Parts: sequence; C-alpha cells; structure tokens
Amino acid sequence: MKKFPIATQEIGSIRKPRWLVKLLQDNNVSDEIKESARSDVALMNLKLFEDIGLDIVYDGEARRVEMYEYSIRRIEGLKLAGKIRSWDNKYYNKGRCTKKVNYKGPYHIDEFLFVKENAKKMIKLPITGAYTLADWSYNEAYKSKEDFTIDLARKVIRPLIRDLVKTGADFIQIDEPAATTHPEEMKLVVDSFNESIKGINAKFGIHICYSEDYSNMYPEVLEMKNHQYELEFANRDSWNKGINHSNRNGYESFLKTFRDYNEKKEIGLGVLDVHVDKIEPSELVRDRILYAVKMTDNPNLIHVNPDCGLRTRTRETSFSKLRNMVIGAEMAKKKLEL
Repeated sequence: MKKFPIATQEIGSIRKPRWLVKLLQDNNVSDEIKESARSDVALMNLKLFEDIGLDIVYDGEARRVEMYEYSIRRIEGLKLAGKIRSWDNKYYNKGRCTKKVNYKGPYHIDEFLFVKENAKKMIKLPITGAYTLADWSYNEAYKSKEDFTIDLARKVIRPLIRDLVKTGADFIQIDEPAATTHPEEMKLVVDSFNESIKGINAKFGIHICYSEDYSNMYPEVLEMKNHQYELEFANRDSWNKGINHSNRNGYESFLKTFRDYNEKKEIGLGVLDVHVDKIEPSELVRDRILYAVKMTDNPNLIHVNPDCGLRTRTRETSFSKLRNMVIGAEMAKKKLEL
C-alpha cells in the first residue's frame, strides 16, 4: 500500500441529510427507493470528501443507522434491548447477548463494493470492533466478558474482515471507542483485536476515543498488531496556536509515551473537535501537526483526521472543519518542505 506523510482521512460518520432521514422513516416508501436514496447520499459524501481534498475516504457511513446498532442487528446471538443515554445527550439502542454469537454474513460488503466502484482516492473501511460490541452490550450467554469478547472476535469480526479483504479491502479501521474506558482491560482489547485480524493480510488501524490519557494503553498496546492508531486529541487541546508543549497540552502525554517506547506505528492524529461547532483555523491544525512531527521526528508516521465521526455536527459544519483540516495539512507539509 502506498505510504505518504501527513495523509488526511475521515474517521467514519457524517450526519445524514434531513430529507434522507425523513424518507427512511416513511413507511409508505419502498425499500428499493430507500436503498437508492442511501446510495445517492453515499456517493454525495464520497465526492464531497474527495473534492475537499481528503487523501483517504469512505462514504460517511451513509447506509448505517449507527456504528454499534448497525452491527448488533446483523450478528446472530445479539438483540436490541432498548435505548440508553450516551455522550452529547444522545441515545443509543443497547444490545443484549442471549446466546453464543455467530456470523450471519458480510454485513459491510455491499457498501464497500459501492465505494470501491466509485472512489478515486484510497479507501479506508471502518468497522466496529469486538471489544466495544461486548462492552456496550448486556452479556446473558457467556461466563465472562472475556469469553464474550473473544468469541465475537473469532466467530464474527474475523470472518467479516476476511470476507471484506477478499473483495478488495486493504485498509480497515477497527473502531473501539470503549477501549480505554476500562484501562485495566487493555490486555483484553489487545487480545480481541489480534484475534480479529489473525492470519489476514491487510493494513489495520484502531480508532479509540473517550480517553483522558492514552498513555494508559501502555505497555499492553505494544502487543497489538495494528499498523495505525486513530486517536482523539483535539477536544482536550488548547485553541492557542504554536508548537510548544504548553499550547499543545492535549497531545503531549501520549506523544511523549509513544516516543519513549520507540513506537513506529502510524498515528491518525485527531485535529478536529467533533463536540463543538467552532471551526478550527487551518493554522491551528497546522500547528497540531507540526507539534506531532516534532515529538515523533518522523512525518511519515503522521496521518490527520477528526477526533471521531462528525455525525453530531451539521453537515455544513462538518465539511467546513474537514476543509480547514486539509488546508492545515498542506500548510504543515509546506513548512516541512514535503
């Protein structure tokens, strides 16, 4: 796979247009028309990402209800139990495991093939990982959370990834937002990730958020077989410009730990706060990137992305943020003479 420094990428979700949400909720509209509308939005998102200048793209998860619920509905042994509150005063349908899990088929294949057919840029396919699926679900079928998580990795996520790779997926982002909410379970996060990709030849990233300090992942995360970390930083960072430690307090701890352990994996650097509507100036994005390069001493390790999916922001805000992210990345590359 082609490597290039300071590549820009999306993390996953973009808010669906209101007209699409309304259409999908209309019981008088046929499934065929609904699927056609999803395709229209997927293509629109893809082209907007490419026109903005992202180097690595997907479809904004246009066909998915939500990263967790979408998967729960398609895994044997899991059912929806009802809605509970999550972050940003949003609610999600919590799942329950009522029997041993099993793979029912490649539930991301159709959307991937559509993106593959229409994309002109490199593709990164996001999927929800075993640890988060287990952590966010009630376990009524296994003796332990460990057994539940590893079974999901072996019997569901690995077959899914294998099928995706067979159809041409070569860069897969495994979303594990729950990974650092229980630092004492980092070994389980690592073991389930490694079980999920075992024996499969592709590039793998892991997207993690909801962490106060990613240095808590160490040393266990050193055993993870990922090629890239995609991490949330911007929402805890200063909005001041500059590349000294005091201005980049949201990045310092992890990057120092990363350097101290002599890590050589790529970092998907979160430079956009997805919890606020304020648009990051491109100069701020530039300085966040330059600081990361200074700390790692290797621009080839740095990719650039939002902290997380942007589905809680308006489409206008999301694309404005992404546009400034691309401009900021270009400014950083110019400063570094790349």
